[in-house]
Amino acid sequence: MRVLNILHDSVVDGEGLRTVIFFAGCPHFCKGCHNPESWNIRNGSEMTVDEVVAEVLSNPLCEVTLSGGDPFFQASEVAEVARRLKAHGKNIWAYTGYTLEQLLELGGDYVELLSYCDVLVDGPFILAERDLSLDFRGSSNQRVIKLAEVLVKSERT
Repeated sequence: MRVLNILHDSVVDGEGLRTVIFFAGCPHFCKGCHNPESWNIRNGSEMTVDEVVAEVLSNPLCEVTLSGGDPFFQASEVAEVARRLKAHGKNIWAYTGYTLEQLLELGGDYVELLSYCDVLVDGPFILAERDLSLDFRGSSNQRVIKLAEVLVKSERT
């Protein structure tokens, strides 16, 4: 899979101290994106699932954030990374330009990746709705979704 960077000790990419994996590739091309170099899937370095997991686990104090780009652009491989990190008890946040509803509709690897995530920050960044006062998101259309609460409710209906 293509990885731009793995950053340890972040306090701005989710609650608590986090290791952030920035994946390459994004289909959304949001105007005003803070990381446009992540759009191109050819950017970054090729890493195996084992390499990514080992690097994340090298800092045992941190929880995990999947970012990019869009981690769902490489959903199959990122789902395996998330599965292994969840097996180590990691709390996992994911950022995506898709909405939760779009991911659920896409199904397959997208839903598998969601199943390992605790929190999803969804929706494209919209420059006209930029709001620096918001925690963990850049524009007011984006949602911070605790997936356990939402997915349990959707299973009841």
